[in-house]
Amino acid sequence: MEDSFTTGHELIVILDFGSQYTHLIARRLRECNVYCELHHFNLPLSDIKELNPSGIVLSGGPASVYEEGSPHAAKGIFELGVPVLGICYGLQEMANALGGEVLPGEKKEYGHADIQTSNTYDLFDGIQSEFGVWMSHGDKLSLLPDGFCDIATTDNTEHAAVADVKRKLYGLQFHPEVTHTQFGTNILANFVTKICGCKCDWSMSDFLTEAKGAIRTMVGDGMVIGAVSGGVDSTVAAVLMKEAIGDQFHAFLVDNGVLRKNEATEVMERLASRCGVNLKLVDASEIFLQKLKGVTDPEKKRKIIGNTFIECFEKEASQLKANFLLQGTLYPDVIESTSHKGPSATIKTHHNVGGLPAHMKLKLIEPLRFLFKDEVRKLGLELGIESESIYRHPFPGPGLAIRILGEVTANRLKALREADKIFLEELRSAGLYRNIGQAFAALLPVKAVGVMGDKRTYEEVIVLRAVKTTDFMTADWFDLPTPLLRKISSRVVNEIRGVNRVTYDITSKPPGTIEWE
Repeated sequence: MEDSFTTGHELIVILDFGSQYTHLIARRLRECNVYCELHHFNLPLSDIKELNPSGIVLSGGPASVYEEGSPHAAKGIFELGVPVLGICYGLQEMANALGGEVLPGEKKEYGHADIQTSNTYDLFDGIQSEFGVWMSHGDKLSLLPDGFCDIATTDNTEHAAVADVKRKLYGLQFHPEVTHTQFGTNILANFVTKICGCKCDWSMSDFLTEAKGAIRTMVGDGMVIGAVSGGVDSTVAAVLMKEAIGDQFHAFLVDNGVLRKNEATEVMERLASRCGVNLKLVDASEIFLQKLKGVTDPEKKRKIIGNTFIECFEKEASQLKANFLLQGTLYPDVIESTSHKGPSATIKTHHNVGGLPAHMKLKLIEPLRFLFKDEVRKLGLELGIESESIYRHPFPGPGLAIRILGEVTANRLKALREADKIFLEELRSAGLYRNIGQAFAALLPVKAVGVMGDKRTYEEVIVLRAVKTTDFMTADWFDLPTPLLRKISSRVVNEIRGVNRVTYDITSKPPGTIEWE
């Protein structure tokens, strides 16, 4: 078992039993300034002891504890003397292991429920005695283990929250981690502070100091290479590497020909000139556009761009004797993995790098591996990166190629670049850019009839897309003010040759996706 990444800090271990909400538990605990890690439900007891957690959270999950083959935590976990909070399936796992009884409910309980608590208990300290919670379970406790008592009920669930105060074992049948539960974050904060005794002193400043030290230890006198796109993740990862090892890090920006207007120049100015990153621009735009000629299928576009990028990057990287490859992997990308163990887990062999050739025998270094998106932004600010870069909307790897529906041509790229520029420019001017999760323009593969200058036109159509979202798994369309839409539409049709119509996409995700291709 490797040393913990948070040496000197309190740690909450979350054992994942397969709930779709498990990552939200980690997010809520991080909001309390407590470091936490997700591990597989059957993490061995010896590993748990070595981690020396201040508390343990058992997540929810889709299984039934009484069925053969259902997941169970390591034996002895409740005898460690460490506070435990079981959530949904985690509560049932705790009860089942300690002599209680779990049976199928008469009916599934899914959605809102009103709960009544005994707020004399630390778990509900400072919270009103009645509030709304989110339920998602089919089984329920029918018999409490010895030493436990009820501390909350609903009309349908007698044992909505239980506690063995003496052993510091607590269980919730509802999900405090979802936003649908009122005071959910308060409940989790009470667990880590009042029950686990955490000081809540973990900060991004601490992470930065520890990450730089871990990187220096891993790299030694070796060399790290990496590709940057100008996006939040690659920007923060690149500046962090520069701060840690200086010119031992060599970065490449591959201009694939489908970047936004002036993007390559702006990224070079931001990262190389202002942040001091050792960055080389590789202009491969003609190569990419030639390979995209005549291609209309979005999956073929993605594969062409991905494979060509690898070829270009490999050609540049082969000229350097590098030992490591930087990748901006975030915690959600590895949330289902069992390797959440420490700084040495940020190094993996090349076969785990998506699409990189096997002969590139590089070790992977992922300094953002333990962070969520909002934490990456905080780290970027801690590194002194300008806020405009930190709060930049996501931009897809295939770039404008998948925002041009149909064939990618020079003229269509020019039109879309101008439309995208106008749209984002007006959103910033209206002070709405930060309120939107993602916004962009797309060019449709159709033409429409119009009238301009007393003449009939038959030209292309721009669609605008702006969504609000917290996790990008679901999204709702952003209700832009009508006067702003009118202004954007007017600018697009007047300033861009070949476009005579603008539409606004009001489709949520699901059923739609955020991008069009």
